[in-house]
Amino acid sequence: MQIGEVADRTGLSLRTIRHYEEVGLVVPSARTKGGFRLYTAADVDRLMVIRRMKPLDFSLEEMRDLLSITDRLASDQPPADAERERLRERLDAYRKIADARCETLRAQLMAAEDFAATLRRRLDPRN
Repeated sequence: MQIGEVADRTGLSLRTIRHYEEVGLVVPSARTKGGFRLYTAADVDRLMVIRRMKPLDFSLEEMRDLLSITDRLASDQPPADAERERLRERLDAYRKIADARCETLRAQLMAAEDFAATLRRRLDPRN
């Protein structure tokens, strides 16, 4: 699929997708004779991983590292047991970070919802 369809499927802008290509997070699987980028479903999945990491404030380097871990674990040539265990430990470290950041976001959302409720109460004509 071309970049426009990928943008529609992922909710990312064309500019963002191109930026992720420039920094090496995703590479189009192919190009047309005219030079247009072509992406596969696997490329879209990769972009969705990146999109989900962004609100959790992962850096580009962390995204790159996590993607390299998942790429290696899913490789056609699976890693040896010791390497696989190290990769899984690193992946689990990212899971723990994501869990902690989600908890922080939940707390922030609760505070924001409480604030919005306070404003609604102050606007209530019965008060």
